[in-house]
Amino acid sequence: MRSMLAATLMLASATGAGAQMTTPQVPGTKPKAVQTVPIKPPALQTPSETADAMAQAERLSLQSDLAWVGEYNGAITGDVSSRMVDAIKEYQKAKGGKPTGVLNPQERAALAETARRKQDSVGWKIVTEMTSGARLGIPSKLVPQQATDASGSKWSSPTGTVQVLLSRRKEANPTSAKLAETEKKEPAGRKVDYTVVKPGFFVLSGLQGLKKFYVRGTFKGDEVRIMTILYDQATENTVEPVVIAMSSAFNAFPTAPQAGPPPRKTVEYGTGLVVSDDGAIVTDRLVTDSCLAITIGGYGNADRLAEDKEHDLALLHIYGTRGLKPLSLAGGAAKASVDVVGIADPQSQGGAAGVSSVSGALAPVTASDSALSPPPAVGFSGSPTIDNDGKFVGIALLKPAMVAGPSTAVPASQAVMVSADVVRDFLKANAVTANGTSTDAKAAVVRVICVRK
Repeated sequence: MRSMLAATLMLASATGAGAQMTTPQVPGTKPKAVQTVPIKPPALQTPSETADAMAQAERLSLQSDLAWVGEYNGAITGDVSSRMVDAIKEYQKAKGGKPTGVLNPQERAALAETARRKQDSVGWKIVTEMTSGARLGIPSKLVPQQATDASGSKWSSPTGTVQVLLSRRKEANPTSAKLAETEKKEPAGRKVDYTVVKPGFFVLSGLQGLKKFYVRGTFKGDEVRIMTILYDQATENTVEPVVIAMSSAFNAFPTAPQAGPPPRKTVEYGTGLVVSDDGAIVTDRLVTDSCLAITIGGYGNADRLAEDKEHDLALLHIYGTRGLKPLSLAGGAAKASVDVVGIADPQSQGGAAGVSSVSGALAPVTASDSALSPPPAVGFSGSPTIDNDGKFVGIALLKPAMVAGPSTAVPASQAVMVSADVVRDFLKANAVTANGTSTDAKAAVVRVICVRK
C-alpha cells in the first residue's frame, strides 16, 4: 500500500517538464541552423521511447490494465515512467516471457483480456454519487449493497468486509492540512502509516481496527468531499488493485460528461454465422441487446431465441429461407494465427455490405477464451475465426475497454475469441443441430442489424 500511495504524489506533482524553449529570432540577423534529431527506428528505441510514441489513450489503457493485474501501482495518468516500464517487465516475466519492457501484440492482447476479466470479476463500473455529483469507480460485485442519505453514500459487501464511503459536508475555509488532521482522528483509533498533503487534496492510509483504510479527500470552496475505502486484511490481494483504480478514477468535482462506455447506437451492425440450414445464427449478444428489431441483411427479420451472458453469445433464427450455406463447426482448435471473416460497418465501406477477411493473432487467456490482436473493424463482432486449414476455431467479439483512469480517458478497443467448443456447447444446450458441411466461411456469414429506440 505504501508504494501505491506514493503514486498519488506523482499524480499531483506532474508538470510539463518536457516542454522545450525556443530562442526568438532578432530582426535583421541570420537565423541559426535548425538542429534536427533523427528518429530512432523501433528496434533501437528504449522501452520508454517506445511508450512515449504511443497515443495518450493507449498509455492510459496500458497503465490501467497493468494495475488491474497487480503489476502497476502508480498513478494512471498516461505519463511514461520507469514504474510503468518496470511493471511491463514484471508482467512479461510472470508470463514466462523475455522482460523487454515492450509488449508485443500477443502480450498486449492477453494483458487486456486478463484485465477485462479482473474488472468483470469485481463488477467494475464508473458511477455518479447521487447527493454530490462526484464520480468514482465502484467494484459493484464486491460492494453490492448501497445506502444514500444527505451526507453521501455507502457501498458495502453483505458481511462488511469491504466498504466504500463517499461523504460530503460544508466547512468554513477548509485546507488540505486541516482536513487531513481531522480525518486522522476520526474515527478514534485510526493508525495512520502514510500521509500525503497537497494544496488540492490529501491522502491517508493505515489501519482502522482490523481493517486497512485508504482515504482521499478534496474541497472546492466550502464543499468537502472524501472517499474512504475499508477492507479486511484477508482481502488485500483482491482489493488492493481495485483501490489503485478507484484512487485514479475518483473525481470529486467533475466538469466533463461522465466517462465510461458510449451509449449503444440507435442502429448497430454486427456479423452473424449461419450454423444450420433452417436459419440458426450465432452472433454477439451485446450487438443484439435491447433491440426493437433485428434484421439479417438480405433475409429479413430475426428472432433472438437464447443468450449466453458468460461468453456474450446470442442465438438468432430466421424463418422461411432457402439456400443458406451453414459453416461446418467440426474440427478446428485454436492456433497462434487465424483469419476473421466478417462484414465491416457500412460506414467503413461506403455503404456496402461486402464480406472481408483479416488476419489476427491469438493469445490464450482461459480454457474457453483467447485474446485476439489486432481487433478487427467495427461490424466484425460475431464473426467466425478460421485457422490456416480452413477450420472453424471460434467467434470473434469486440469488447469496450474500461480504463481506470481520469474522466478524460479514451478507451482503447480490444477483441476476444470464444472457442469453438463453447459455441458448440451453446448450440447443443439450445437444441440446435449444427448441420453445416461447408468450409466456405465467407458464404456462411450474414450482416446483423439491430435497431434500438
